[in-house]
Order: sequence, then structure tokens, then C-alpha cells
Amino acid sequence: MSLSHLTFPIRSDKLTMTASVREHLSHRVTEFQTIDIYETDVYGRVLMLDNHIQLTELDEHAYHESLVQIPLLSMKAPKAALVIGGGDGGVLRELAKHPTIEHVDMVEIDAGVVEESRQWLPGVSDGAFDDPRMHLHLEDAFPFVENATRKYDLIVADSTDTYEEEDGALSEMLFTDEFYKDCFNALAEGGILVTQADNLLFCPYSLENIEEMFGRVFPKTGSYQAIIPSFGGFSGYCWASKGAEVSSEYPEEKAAKMNFRYLNQATWNFAFTKLAF
Repeated sequence: MSLSHLTFPIRSDKLTMTASVREHLSHRVTEFQTIDIYETDVYGRVLMLDNHIQLTELDEHAYHESLVQIPLLSMKAPKAALVIGGGDGGVLRELAKHPTIEHVDMVEIDAGVVEESRQWLPGVSDGAFDDPRMHLHLEDAFPFVENATRKYDLIVADSTDTYEEEDGALSEMLFTDEFYKDCFNALAEGGILVTQADNLLFCPYSLENIEEMFGRVFPKTGSYQAIIPSFGGFSGYCWASKGAEVSSEYPEEKAAKMNFRYLNQATWNFAFTKLAF
């Protein structure tokens, strides 16, 4: 990979995107993965894990607002949330916007992601790691969720994709019936589980597989999307619940208090519009 240009795999080597790089800010190899942070001309700072894009300063707010706020604003007064992965802190930032939230557990296996993101991408978490409601657990999510002692109104699985033609061992383990059964047990009766589901246009198999697994565990499932240029145009999301619904109606009164950068009436409507190509 040339330092003057950075290649983003969108669908393995079948489809990639290239951006010019100003500086390679950080390179770190942890027990779990390789972390790189670049300064680019178009996307701003970019976080890569094992040479796969995780977020960019240009559009991370669109990804995180859609992942967290669309299900969260469908609830009346959520109090507790669980974040699986999300070491960059973007999910925590979005949760911190809600005054009804009293307790958040974030389970991230790789401390390196948290440390590098806080140093080089502080705007992503925007101080949320220091919010007293946020509780960071640097450990494996499997036993944590299996042994959860509280019920969560929202569970956010912000893990890496299971990449086509690659091992993807870290995230592959999360996408299992067993794990989602543990999530079911940890979810409040009116709660919602949500996960990112890759690019709906170029990698539709991701959403199809997740929806199939969700359907074997949860009575209610659904999906939506957002516009994320650095992810190849779109990002998919899949949700599941014991009966609660993610609303396709834009919550104008609630949203007006949130100071969103991406979500508005138009992007909320788009989230529930089926793509046709």
C-alpha cells in the first residue's frame, strides 16, 4: 500500500476506492489486529483495522447517528444501553446525547482501538469516554453478554464486517445464533438490538445472513440504511426485538433537541426506502 494513496476495500479486491494520503499518523499492531490512522485529503482522518476502513472524519457522523439514533428515538425513555465493540467512541457520543440514558456498558476487546482513537480521533467520542454514565469493559463480549446482570433497552453491535474471502475471526464469532440468544436474554422487553450490516448494494449477503439469524431468535426484525460515501455509498443496519418496532416515522420533536449533522426528515425517510438497481 503506497503512502501517497490509500485503498479502501469495498468488496474484497473486486471493488476498491482510492484516496490520496497526506500523512500516516499511527501504526500499531495489537494482540488482535493492526490499527492504522491516516490523514487524507478528502476524507480527513481515517481509521483502518487490518487494512479495512472503519470510519472517516467526513462521514462517521452519518454512520453513528443512523446506527444509534434511529432505534433509540423509536423508544419512549431508554435508560440502559450495551455497546459491543465501538472502541472509537462514536456510539458512546450518540448515546450521551440522551438525558434519559442512565447507564451504558461498552465491551471492547482491543484497548488499542480506544487509545488510538482517543489520541488521533478525539472528535469521534467528543468526551463521551469521560461521561460518568459510560462504563468501559476491556474484555471479550461473549462471556460479558452471556453473564449480563442487567437488562438493556438498546444493544448496539458495532463490530467489524465479516469480509468476503477473508478469515474475519474477530467479528465472525459475533455473528452466531448462540451470541444473539445471549443478546435476547440481556434485552429488555421493550428493547432493540441493532447491528451494522455492511453495504446493502455491493454486499447484500451480509444483511441477508444477519436477518436470517435474527429471525431464528427474535420475533421482530427489520432493516434500514444510510448514505456513507467512504463505505462505497451505503451502509445497512439490521435490528431485532422481542416486540418493539423501529419507527419509519421521523420523530421531529425529539430530533430537534439532538443537533444532528446527518439525520433529518429526508435522510430518515431514505433509511426506510428500498433500493432498486
